[in-house]
Amino acid sequence: MHLVGRFFGSLWPGPPRAEDDDWARQQLLPGEVQLWNRMCNQDRRHSIGVARETINLLGGSAERPVIAAALLHDVGKVQSNLGTFHRVVATLSAGIAGRETAELWVRSSGITRRIGLYLTHPEIGGDLLEMAGSDSLTSTWAREHHKPQDQWTLPADITAALNEADND
Repeated sequence: MHLVGRFFGSLWPGPPRAEDDDWARQQLLPGEVQLWNRMCNQDRRHSIGVARETINLLGGSAERPVIAAALLHDVGKVQSNLGTFHRVVATLSAGIAGRETAELWVRSSGITRRIGLYLTHPEIGGDLLEMAGSDSLTSTWAREHHKPQDQWTLPADITAALNEADND
């Protein structure tokens, strides 16, 4: 159901509300703002919702790196440059071929390469955030957010909130 909701929400191409976008930018370091600017409108709208819900779940313990992790967890998707319908194809492809196949696709060309980049967005995002000077918590969550819970390395309360907010 989560992915169905994300699909229908992604059909509207508009940007986040100006006040939400301004709020998000205030939470980010300068290098992170540059990455935020590269994200598509749909991903930015989704990420603002994830960040707001993370704050609701954590209350006062939602520090800036946690909020940045919520806002930028999907930043690696910028490398694939896929629109909504190709993202659906990528997600279905991963279900059929397995996510481990994505690493092979990254080494190919054309749409297959772009699908591979989309499916490996957690690792790509973690690398982009490290290069942008992000806190290690922010880059680690981008890298780990699709891994099974037993592979998360961040504090349990933070990862539980980030995961719940992203998958509500």
